[in-house]
Amino acid sequence: MTTAVTAVPPAPSDLAGAHFAAEFAFETDCWDVHDALSQQPDFVLLDVRSPALFARGHVAGAINLPVGKIVASKLVHWPQDAVFVTYCAGPHCNGAAKAALRLAELGRPVKIMAGGITGWIDEGFALLSGEAAA
Repeated sequence: MTTAVTAVPPAPSDLAGAHFAAEFAFETDCWDVHDALSQQPDFVLLDVRSPALFARGHVAGAINLPVGKIVASKLVHWPQDAVFVTYCAGPHCNGAAKAALRLAELGRPVKIMAGGITGWIDEGFALLSGEAAA
């Protein structure tokens, strides 16, 4: 019996391997971000949600830069090769992808933190509250 899961057969292993390996060039996860932040991070973590949502709770060390404000003039503080990691509310939100696209269009290296705030909380990690520094 064939189910909806197997009605379309899985890709050959070599294609599946290439596909899944390529995903790591585009995204990271909450656990790896958390671990890196406990060391000396080699990336800039961007919370791309609104300032109000950022104030309610954000990842410690994140910089609040909403999607609509991602422009070249806002990025001059970081070297051209600085890696950015974007996050938003979670898997139900495409803000991180929109922000990553903007950064890529500006020639910046970028990854998405899969899961966003929802994933961060699911992992049991704490959020900070308070407004971004002016």
